[in-house]
Amino acid sequence: MPQPGDTAPDFTIPGETGPISLTDFAGRKLVVYFYPKDDTPGCTTQAREFSALKAQFAAADTVVIGVSHDSLASHAKFRGKHGLEIALGADDGTVTAAFGVWVEKAMYGKKYMGIERSTFLIGRDGKVAATWPKVKAAGHAALVLAAAQALA
Repeated sequence: MPQPGDTAPDFTIPGETGPISLTDFAGRKLVVYFYPKDDTPGCTTQAREFSALKAQFAAADTVVIGVSHDSLASHAKFRGKHGLEIALGADDGTVTAAFGVWVEKAMYGKKYMGIERSTFLIGRDGKVAATWPKVKAAGHAALVLAAAQALA
């Protein structure tokens, strides 16, 4: 998992309006948040909170992108159902691996691989400015916004 000060892993993933690449945001601040699955309770809470703060993120010259392994069709349905205002990218596993968020998890005694809900704030210089591993969805977007506003 990249740490503050590390260069953010380069990526290009499919987005609903075309490819999304780290280089698209050179000179701007970027929030990349990873979430397990469209339209699940925690993921919906997180996406709705980031969407509600979109104008404040924009005022801080910060773009927010949510990333999961769900398809673009799933993202479109998720966006429409909840009125989401943030970009969603469909990862094939490459980006989640590069950011170190594809991890072994356990539920009811069964182990499986999945996305650990995590967020990365990337500065204008392409370096990771802050990380939030093992995120609790509710209230998280406001914490990230405060960090983005404080980052030059």
